[in-house]
Amino acid sequence: MTPHKISRISFENRGPEEEDSATVSMLDVRHGEMSERIVLQRLIVIARLPPDLADRTELGAHHKKLNFQLSKRYILDHMTGLLLIYPSCLLHVIESSRDVLVSVLRDLTEMQQQPDGALVGASKVVFMAHNPQSRIFHQWSYKVLDADEGKRLEEEESTEALVCILLSALQKLGEHLQASQKAVPASVVDRTPEPSVSQTVLMKLLTRDELLTPQQHLQMFNSPLNISMGAGQVVRSSCLSTV
Repeated sequence: MTPHKISRISFENRGPEEEDSATVSMLDVRHGEMSERIVLQRLIVIARLPPDLADRTELGAHHKKLNFQLSKRYILDHMTGLLLIYPSCLLHVIESSRDVLVSVLRDLTEMQQQPDGALVGASKVVFMAHNPQSRIFHQWSYKVLDADEGKRLEEEESTEALVCILLSALQKLGEHLQASQKAVPASVVDRTPEPSVSQTVLMKLLTRDELLTPQQHLQMFNSPLNISMGAGQVVRSSCLSTV
């Protein structure tokens, strides 16, 4: 794989001119007689699970409740995505407006900071897409997965290569969802050959310092005028534009 330069990005504060020019990726969201155009964004986060977490379905229930709460708070900002809960970590893909994505990051940070019974441990933001042309998922769902053998990886596998493995798996899953549009995203995981990224890839990504934590992303979002170009990194590659 040809190496690509690692660049740093954060939440973008887009002006009216930029939003008006992004007509291809703007979604018309309707609720009753109201109509609003929102800028779609896609967030991919991963998190380590505490070793003493007895019931992983608690994570699914927590995020299902969060999705319901956000749907009431942001009526027109429909949230779609997929939460995959592995034995040792989780992968969460969220598609919605910036406000919803920020709320998800804040909730993840709060879960980590619980003194007793934290549901998640260390977490990383793997990818943030601004104005993707379309959604991968048509609704939000979650699935608890059993341990997988994991893809055999080279020790020197780059962060970019690992991110590309993850994005390629999501792209394949999206293709299968297009073929069965009525299916719940989580149900397609069982029927698709190798649709989800291996837990091994996720655990390796959790150790990479190039990736920002949710706290760092929120700090950059809340202080856009004080962003340091050395604050953190997100991987850019030719493979990223395909998801």
